[in-house]
Amino acid sequence: MGVAGGTGSGKTTLTQALLAKCAGVSSVLFHDNYYKRQDELTFAEREKVNYDDLDAFDNDLFVDHLEALRSGVAVESPIYDFADHNRAAETTVVEPAPVIIVEGILIFAEPRICSLLDIKLFVDTDADVRLLRRIKRDVVDRGRTLESVEEQYLGTVKPMHELYVEPSKRNADLIIPEGGHNIVAMDMIMRRIQAGA
Repeated sequence: MGVAGGTGSGKTTLTQALLAKCAGVSSVLFHDNYYKRQDELTFAEREKVNYDDLDAFDNDLFVDHLEALRSGVAVESPIYDFADHNRAAETTVVEPAPVIIVEGILIFAEPRICSLLDIKLFVDTDADVRLLRRIKRDVVDRGRTLESVEEQYLGTVKPMHELYVEPSKRNADLIIPEGGHNIVAMDMIMRRIQAGA
């Protein structure tokens, strides 16, 4: 099952709600953890990378890992360090499960990923709300400055949203306003999961 939507739309809230409702029978694979390794770049250079472009991701590895999980094989997912703008040295084991939740802003824009998803959910949230959430998350949780968040949002996040994320919405099976707080949508999704997708 794929959970997509713009930055700050509520994807993680929906993902966490689904994981709670599917406790013991679910695993999650975060597309954000598959940003390409950038050891050859300085920190200043890594800060300027367009992280909202499909080319920023190691989609080959992501597809390999998703296919392995669908085949019942555990994978060692990379871990992305948002403070360092690079992959961490550590990895995390993701176990196969009857319900595999895939989360990321661009997962519906990459045809190979999209084709591996049985249920595609797009979290649709007003752009102003998404921007405010992103500012709060990046400044408070990730230690960024307001100026760097503004520069990145206007320089890459917003243009890439318009280029990739918004058009990929048409690949969704269900468009969900309010994300994980939408009780009606959550009930529909759970009935679909229980029916065997």
